[in-house]
Amino acid sequence: MNAKVLMAVIAFVAMGLTTASAQITQEQLQASSDEQLLREWTKVLSHDEFGGRKPMTPYEDKTIDYLARQLEIMGLEPAFNGSWFQPFEMIAVTAKPEGSRLSVSGKKKSVLRYPDDMIIWTTRATEKIDLKKAEYVFCGFGINAPEYGWNDYEGIDVKDKIVVVMVNDPGFYDSKLFRGRNMTYYGRWLYKFEEAQRQGAAGCLVLHNTEAASYGWHVCVNGHLADNLAIYHPDTRNMGELAIRGWLHEDGCKKLFLAAGMDMDRALADAKKPGFKSFSLNVRGDVKMNVTYDIQRTRNVGGILRGNGQDGKAIVFCAHWDHLGIGKPDEHGDTIYNGAADNASGMAGALLVAKKFKEMPQPRRDLLFIFPSSEESGLFGSAYYCDHPAVPMEKTVACLNFESIGPAELTRDVVILGGGESDLDHYYVAAAAAQGRYIYFDNDNSDGWFYRSDHYNFVKKGVPAVVLENGQHPIDVSRPNKYPMPAWYHKPSDEYREDWDFSGTLSNVNLIFSVGLSLSNSSQ
Repeated sequence: MNAKVLMAVIAFVAMGLTTASAQITQEQLQASSDEQLLREWTKVLSHDEFGGRKPMTPYEDKTIDYLARQLEIMGLEPAFNGSWFQPFEMIAVTAKPEGSRLSVSGKKKSVLRYPDDMIIWTTRATEKIDLKKAEYVFCGFGINAPEYGWNDYEGIDVKDKIVVVMVNDPGFYDSKLFRGRNMTYYGRWLYKFEEAQRQGAAGCLVLHNTEAASYGWHVCVNGHLADNLAIYHPDTRNMGELAIRGWLHEDGCKKLFLAAGMDMDRALADAKKPGFKSFSLNVRGDVKMNVTYDIQRTRNVGGILRGNGQDGKAIVFCAHWDHLGIGKPDEHGDTIYNGAADNASGMAGALLVAKKFKEMPQPRRDLLFIFPSSEESGLFGSAYYCDHPAVPMEKTVACLNFESIGPAELTRDVVILGGGESDLDHYYVAAAAAQGRYIYFDNDNSDGWFYRSDHYNFVKKGVPAVVLENGQHPIDVSRPNKYPMPAWYHKPSDEYREDWDFSGTLSNVNLIFSVGLSLSNSSQ
């Protein structure tokens, strides 16, 4: 046992608890304040005993069993046909090009080095990818958006070819296009793969740019060297997926255009303007990858509180349970990525709302509390749920998501991302006003943050959702947040501390509860 674990155990014994995973009993639920419960759930679910809550490890069982038991103690019903759990299969793929290189030929020859010039993988359940003389096509942003009058695939056949596309969308470069710096989903790299697959391409390489992507090349490399995850479809073995997915470094793209004998800078500039026409680079090359893969099962967790209405509609409260597990040590030698803020605090918020509703008169509508798996690796748990919902999507009124809500100091304002899309905005405005606060609708989504949490899979199905973040104007300016997000995000230092400020966290949870309460008894 390392020193960190030992000290944690000593601390829990001193508090009279036997283990970190000791369940909060019904009596404790009644006797504890809301803030005490928020703190206790956050502390327990981020304890070293939960090993960073990585899916498909022994720590998954511990995490989801704890959540299910808490929902059961509160008096909720299992959400999935009598079960607290919704299992689904994931595939984890590690792939590497033979010789750590891709050779291409056009007017000239070029060699792209792995992983300096490109990082590629697959999500197919196969031991080898072997594309013969694959043709490379430059397709601008790789966007087909009729509502914006933009189609990079118009007039070009990309079937069985490898498309090269730019990250983000045209609005990033021209405020008059799309939504300006407020990135649309068309700018997300995941969309690029989805659209390329719909167009029949064999592969898709997304051209990286640090400013447009909002992160450096190292993020692309570190995220895809091993264990690339995807939902596994046993009937097709994922063979209908793109054979090649990947990121292309700007230096690697220059090599492609050099082989084509074309001017890359001019092509990129043209692609940012309306009327751009995609074109073949007239460059070809074999793509051979050796692949290893593993198929394992993971589970979403869910409980439901039945309403007394007859319309069968429900409000979903959502908080992902997973984090990054045990990994690379930090400067202190700590290897456990506890995920206290991300997302033990979110789970605590959802559990508190469930507890508060259970103590109230029965609502008109059903209340569904979902804790998805595998959010960190690509929103896979919520994607699976939305394709196999406990309540049909057309009867799901809204998704109220809890994502990294603590610690947060109390602020006069509350920030909302994704506003302006539905009447849900009005409920948040009213709930904030009842607290003596106000909503600030942030339209700067240039980093695509709105698309990076589970609520967005509900949005894709037509279910209203927004992202709630803490405000920028503390009520007590002498007590600023000691733990701003960049300091702990996806690091072992994201650990619970007793000096965390939960005043804003609790107010934000109560705000979401108030929105849910209004929706639960509404006929709209």
